[in-house]
Amino acid sequence: MADSASASSTRVRLQDVARAAGVAPSTASRAFTQPERVNFETVETVMRAAAELGYRRRPAGAAPTRSLARTIHLMVQDISNPFFADLVKGAVSQARAAGYVVMLGDAEEASTVERVLIERVPPAVDGLIAAARWTSDSELQELARVKPLVLFNREVPGISSVVAGTGDSSRRLLEHLHAQGHRRVVYCAGPRNSWTNVQRLQALEAATEELGVKLTTVGPFLPVLDQGATAAGIAMAHHPTAIIAFNDQLAIGIIAHLQSQGLRIPQHVSVAGYDNTYGSSFVHPGLTCMDAPVEPAGRTAVDLLMAQLRGDRTPHQVRMEATVKVRGSTGPPA
Repeated sequence: MADSASASSTRVRLQDVARAAGVAPSTASRAFTQPERVNFETVETVMRAAAELGYRRRPAGAAPTRSLARTIHLMVQDISNPFFADLVKGAVSQARAAGYVVMLGDAEEASTVERVLIERVPPAVDGLIAAARWTSDSELQELARVKPLVLFNREVPGISSVVAGTGDSSRRLLEHLHAQGHRRVVYCAGPRNSWTNVQRLQALEAATEELGVKLTTVGPFLPVLDQGATAAGIAMAHHPTAIIAFNDQLAIGIIAHLQSQGLRIPQHVSVAGYDNTYGSSFVHPGLTCMDAPVEPAGRTAVDLLMAQLRGDRTPHQVRMEATVKVRGSTGPPA
């Protein structure tokens, strides 16, 4: 195991970490390289000692270099989605202010790619912020044992996270449609294993019972423009007066397809989405949607990661409120 320098001019060695943790150097080494072979409490003790001393290890065989020092790895699901562009913008800005740079990984909305990115996080990076959709809770918890980790738009026990929007946000969107007179609403669901999709559906179902709205759920659909045509066709078969899509991209795809079929929005059917990403105001009519604080969430995720790097091992779960952005895609039913 190669030793690395701390942020100060004093070199911190693995032996120093072992001494501070009260374990043998071989045990400290395994805590970094083979944590599954070390008692959980011992791993926690070693990681805490390393953080307090400012120890930064290098992969075995690596040349002495600081090329990845003060670096954060940020994994998103789809960099072409404006939603994640806002996350990146907020995270990069906050990381730069803290003296860190950001490495970007794109999971491409694929479970296999996400797994590769999770398994191959460079050992020398300081921490990870992940919009992890496919990785299991237990795998993420295992990763958090050995690498500072913050989740975006997903909550897992024992791991710090930030969520851009809450269940109350979905309720407010449905209340907006209800106030306009809508009683038959279709929800076009996102990916089945999406944590945010589950949260939105549960909140919508709870609100419909109270408001007297009939909610029909269809899908799942990928949260991309190209899925809009399929989603629109299935949704309209239920004769809704309003459609709520999992995200803006799906909603815009739905609007485009309905208009291509000669339907007018919102005169024939209202359409709403989530996130208020770039492009939501460009589509005609403008898209009514939840205005998710994605860029601030990116900054908050970095702050949570910085707290871990300073030695705070307490998991913090932050939920940020979203507001309804009303535009022309919703109106009273015909």
